Parts: sequence; C-alpha cells; structure tokens
Amino acid sequence: MFSRNKFAVFGLIVIIFISIVALLGYLLMPDSTPMANNMAVQLSLKKPGSRFMMLKLPNKLITKNEGLLQKVVSGEPTDYKEIPINNYKFVKENILIDEYVGVEDKPLRKIYNSKNSKIVFKTFWLGTDIYGRDLLSRLILGARVSLAVGLMAVIISMLLGIFIGTIAGYFGGLIDNALSWVMNILWALPALLLVIALSFALGKGLWQIFFAVGLSMWVEVARLVRGQVMSIKQAEYIEAARSLGFNNWRIMVNHIIPNIIGPILVLASSNFAAAILLEAGLSFLGFGAQPPMPTWGGMIKEHYGYIVMDAAYLAIFPGLAIMILVYSFNLVTIGLRDAYDAKQQSINL
Repeated sequence: MFSRNKFAVFGLIVIIFISIVALLGYLLMPDSTPMANNMAVQLSLKKPGSRFMMLKLPNKLITKNEGLLQKVVSGEPTDYKEIPINNYKFVKENILIDEYVGVEDKPLRKIYNSKNSKIVFKTFWLGTDIYGRDLLSRLILGARVSLAVGLMAVIISMLLGIFIGTIAGYFGGLIDNALSWVMNILWALPALLLVIALSFALGKGLWQIFFAVGLSMWVEVARLVRGQVMSIKQAEYIEAARSLGFNNWRIMVNHIIPNIIGPILVLASSNFAAAILLEAGLSFLGFGAQPPMPTWGGMIKEHYGYIVMDAAYLAIFPGLAIMILVYSFNLVTIGLRDAYDAKQQSINL
C-alpha cells in the first residue's frame, strides 16, 4: 500500500509539472510565436541539439507588443524574420551573409542593411520537424491541448453522467428503465467510433473535440453513479432525511452525491487518461484540432513514416509524452482507489 501511494504521489508530481509547463508554455518555449509555427524550411529534420547561426531582420510590418496575459494565452508574433546563415561579414553599413540553404557547401550569398539586424545563435534542443519548426516548442504546446481536452471532457462527462445516473438510480422504475436502455445502447458502441461519429456531426476543431470526447464518456460515469445511488438510497440517514420532509432534489444533492464522491474521483482520473488517448487517436486520424495547432497525435501522424528512417525521434518524443502523462494519471487513479478502499474499510470497522 505504501509503495503504491509513493507511485501515486510521483504521478501527481509529474501531472502538476506538465500542467505548469503547459500553462506557461509561451513563456518557456524557444519559439513563442502563435501555435509555435515559425518555419525555416532550410532547417527541416535537424537532429536534437542542432545549433545554427541566425540573422534576425526586422519585419516590414512591426507587430504590436502584446501584454503578458495575452502572450501566455496565445503567444506573440515575432518582430523579426530569421534567416539561417553559415557566415557573415560587415561591409560598411551593410552585412554580407552566406545563407544556409540546406546544403552547406552551396551557400547563397546575400547582402542586407545592417541597421537593426542581429546575429544570434539558436539551438533546437529536440531538433526540428519536416517544416523546420522547433519540436520542443510544439511538444510543450501540445501538452496544453491534451490537458485541455482531458479537463473539459471530464467536466462534461461528469456533469452529464452524475445527473443522469443519480436520476436513474434514485427514482428507479420507468425512468430508470428508459435511461438504462439509452446507456446500454451507447455502452455497446466502441468509444473511438462514437467520438469519430460525434466529430462528424459537430465538425472539426478544438471545441468540437471537447464535446465529442465528453459526450462519449458520460455513460461509464452514469452507470457507476446509478449503482452507487441504488445501494445508498435505502440507508437509514436517507430515510431520516425523507421523514424530515426534505425534497428529493435536496436529498440527492446534499446527502447522496457527497457520499459517493470517492468512486467518482477515481473514475474522473481514469477518464482523464482515456480522454487524452482519445484526443491523440482523433488527431492521428485527422479529426482532432486542425493544423497548425500542435497536438501530440498530430505530430505522430506527420512523422510516423520517419520511424524507419534516421529521424525516429520525431514520432518517439510525442509518443513518450502521451505515455508518460497517461501513465501518471493511471498511477493517481490507483492511489485514489486504494485510498477510497482504505477509507471504506475503516468505516466498516
């Protein structure tokens, strides 16, 4: 039990760390442009740790500086255009460069005005993708998408599942039969196929994925809540509440739901992991958030062909991110389940 609790705490620490990194993403990412979509095609498929000399030229259209909150939420357009170079030389008020064009022995010589230009070195810690975008930046921003989908899906499924499950379990009879029939029909459908069908109906996009995944997961919550409510509604304190004249709504909200919160939290943690996997699967199939928004499933889709080539890391890094986050939620689920079981055992004693 103690060992499991340690693993649960470790999983919770990993989740908190990833959540903080995701929330502060644009402040931490090497590429803080919106969607981390700053492309340099000449630098496509560069290895992790690659370092390049860059000439930064001011854009003709200078962007307005955003506030800190706006930058945290959606990034900040860059005021500079970055050109990878091999070498440079100042010639009076101009700068002569050997532009890197992907083949180092065939530089392209160009001359620019040196006013407001900057020479910097840029390191791509996890390499670049097929479009020359920084992989680390897109991986961090992909964590935000996965956590957002998981959170919204859990909230939607919990609200709907708790409401329907409580109504079915408490009132029973015809209401229970009708709601149970609907739940059994939806329960028989594979989750991924149901999400794809809902995605077709709602359309492609991030908000549509929130509802598609959430609406596909409420049945499991409703079944659990229904069973818990049916077992607890005949308890003595519920009968006492009825005898005091409390209405059904007050009994359900104040006396039944708070006493079944343990199993609900366990299922919520499990569903969070399932939602992340569903979102990754949808993005891999092309039904998730649309480009250029980075998602872990979408990154695997773009680069899975490179697994058998010399750039397997392009698909391995997002795959590892999915595995670590889902496994962390599973560890927390096991910890919550053990804690709830221990509490129940102490109550019984």
